[in-house]
Amino acid sequence: MRKLKSHGQSAVRSHIAALESYTPILPFEVLSERLGRRPDEIIKLDANENPYGPAPGVRASLADLLFPHIYPDPENRELRAALADYTGMPSETIFAGAGADELIDLIMRLFLDPGDKIIDCPPTFGMYTFDASINAAETISVRRRADFSLDVDAIEAAVSQHAPKLLFLASPNNPDGSLLPDEGLLRLLELPLMVVLDEAYIEFAGREHSRLELVLQHPNLIVLHTFSKWAGLAGLRVGYGAFPTQLMPQLWKTKQPYNVNVAATAAALASLREREHQLQIVARMVRERRRMARLLAEISFLRVYPSRANFVLCRVEGRSARELQQTLQDEGILVRYFEKPGLRDHIRISVGRPEHTDALVAVLTRLARR
Repeated sequence: MRKLKSHGQSAVRSHIAALESYTPILPFEVLSERLGRRPDEIIKLDANENPYGPAPGVRASLADLLFPHIYPDPENRELRAALADYTGMPSETIFAGAGADELIDLIMRLFLDPGDKIIDCPPTFGMYTFDASINAAETISVRRRADFSLDVDAIEAAVSQHAPKLLFLASPNNPDGSLLPDEGLLRLLELPLMVVLDEAYIEFAGREHSRLELVLQHPNLIVLHTFSKWAGLAGLRVGYGAFPTQLMPQLWKTKQPYNVNVAATAAALASLREREHQLQIVARMVRERRRMARLLAEISFLRVYPSRANFVLCRVEGRSARELQQTLQDEGILVRYFEKPGLRDHIRISVGRPEHTDALVAVLTRLARR
């Protein structure tokens, strides 16, 4: 048995064995036990979830599933047609997945051989480097400037030097919430690589800022979206992307056959039917983001960055950001701290309900007076 166990460990691919685990957000039931608080006593502002939840029709659609015992449509025909209506994109360019995270991994499996390179621009969403490592690819990191804007000149130089196959960009960027300017994106689309633009938070910036339609003009552009944020479906895992049509045959044969389950599909369809309701929630959250940013700016030890997403990034000055996160957690308020270069003196705060903001600001105001 000991020899078998040892052989099993040694048979694991070397790059997987060396991989650092991704640190996910803990679910409510685990948090409740660890903090000794009921879920309704926890203010969860650490994962950019929608505090209002899904549209009213989502729960009804889940209760009324007709065929949960039958495999889902492998081509997601009904969902793609509804997404075409929502986005204005041709359905033949739309590809659905179990969250945008699945699509990020699928894109890498589609393009990358072991040893190939991608570019990411930290600080940004950590799944790009994580999935690259799983796929035995190398990440070339081109750091953002101090204001979190892209260094387009440095990206162009990195492409010339390293010949990467993929460039991953988020707009609005996570964790700061900044939008990618049009002129920067158009310059990057001239480079000899695929550009993957992650627009997970675009509804909070305004759908008019989406670059989905550019996919029809640029065969090296992919744009990703999700239902997790604006539609409040983070727990059901459903996202989609707009892809150049020449990639679609390769995507269909590469994906898992039944990757979007019937519950996620029903919830996404209900969200699209009731999108006006849900986009009103988005507008409410945008108003609350502005109010929260204004109140946080009055806290003496916080520097607030402008954001177009459903979160606000703050630099913590004169005290430890990690200790501040822990103090807030002791009060039942969860915010995100990143143990990463360039972010160790920052916290990211998701937009909650107004009463969540008030509770957060009350604790921070008390700390500022000490």
